[in-house]
Amino acid sequence: MPQAEDWSIKNLLEWTASFFEKKGLDSPRLDAEVLLARVLKTTRVELFVRYDEKPSDDARTQFRELVRRRSAGEPTAYLVGKKEFYSLDFEVDSRVLIPRPETEELVLEAIEHIKRTDKALANDGADSRVWSICDVGTGSGCIAVTLAKYIPNSQVVAVDISPDALQIAQRNAQKHKVEHKITFLEGDLLDPVSLDLSEERRFDIIASNPPYVSESEYARLETTVKDFEPKLALVGGSTGAETPVRLVQQVPERLKSGGRLFMELSPTTVGAVAETMKKDERWTDVEIRRDFAHIDRFVYAVRK
Repeated sequence: MPQAEDWSIKNLLEWTASFFEKKGLDSPRLDAEVLLARVLKTTRVELFVRYDEKPSDDARTQFRELVRRRSAGEPTAYLVGKKEFYSLDFEVDSRVLIPRPETEELVLEAIEHIKRTDKALANDGADSRVWSICDVGTGSGCIAVTLAKYIPNSQVVAVDISPDALQIAQRNAQKHKVEHKITFLEGDLLDPVSLDLSEERRFDIIASNPPYVSESEYARLETTVKDFEPKLALVGGSTGAETPVRLVQQVPERLKSGGRLFMELSPTTVGAVAETMKKDERWTDVEIRRDFAHIDRFVYAVRK
């Protein structure tokens, strides 16, 4: 370790990145930069401009504590209190899952479907429509808020069983100025959404990243996930498919004819869920899609 007088930003980053690498962390340099930028209340880019600057003793103490917690497995997103998702910053803490790139793919697919449909309607001279969307298991609100933000002609319902998660989701909606477009409901899956919906009041789209990890998979998860992220949002039952299957059984009564379901799952549950849907005559065009890593990840389907 350098002497105290040598703790420049450059030396702090280099030493910490090396330390994290020895601990086996996936992104040692990035984590070091994000944590130091947080302490110094600046950006990662600005760190390089200030390379030779020597942070105060108090700043180094704060940074040392964050480094200790990160080396113990605590996720960087929780340490800094935020995570970027679809170019938006979301508040996160241990009450909600950390948004992941795979969920961005699901949101992208939903947005592209909406834009294709809107374009086709415009080409046919039809009036514009308001998209009615439901996000089941909203967590931080990353799906609901992103769709409300990027689809101007939308109204969204966001459901979660956790009141703590809903508080965070509501703050994220306020942060991105879409709170007036989102209704937040507390409850298990689609239970809070009335079954007594006329066709025109049903949803055009239901999107979900539900709990889908099996109990045995959960026991084998890496420490940074198992010890810090909420189990309630991870485990979908003994096989992992129980919660997603319950959801797909609830969806048809709340989705318009021709409406679409976008669901993120794991490679171990996606097949079982898709097969369940194919046996249900209320569904058509059930398909499994791969993520950018070429792993079976999503089930997309259309309500008959």
